[in-house]
Amino acid sequence: MGASSGGASPVLLARINEKKQELANLKELQALSAGLADQMEVLEKKLSTLSDGTEAVAAVLSNWHNVLRAINMASMKIPNPKDAAEQETTEEDKEEVPLPQTLVRIPTQHAAPLLQQASSANASE
Repeated sequence: MGASSGGASPVLLARINEKKQELANLKELQALSAGLADQMEVLEKKLSTLSDGTEAVAAVLSNWHNVLRAINMASMKIPNPKDAAEQETTEEDKEEVPLPQTLVRIPTQHAAPLLQQASSANASE
């Protein structure tokens, strides 16, 4: 095997350059894949936040009919004037108009102990 003083054969040099280009492309693909994986992780976090928000909205909407029913019940108890003569009431008459009871929000975390306390009070009587 006679080695030429100029170096390796042109076919071998072309193959080496081809492999170097392939290695550079693979490194670029690896970097792009890592960037894509990072973006997917960020997207996953955002989707989980969106999912939690959707569950909260669903909970609010599932209770909305109760809110509307309570408003309807409260508004049904407010007396409505029947004609224009009744609408011209004096200040004294306005103070005498019975208003519905105030609706109060009760925190649910206190509901279980209160129910237990009420049931134990009923049981002792």
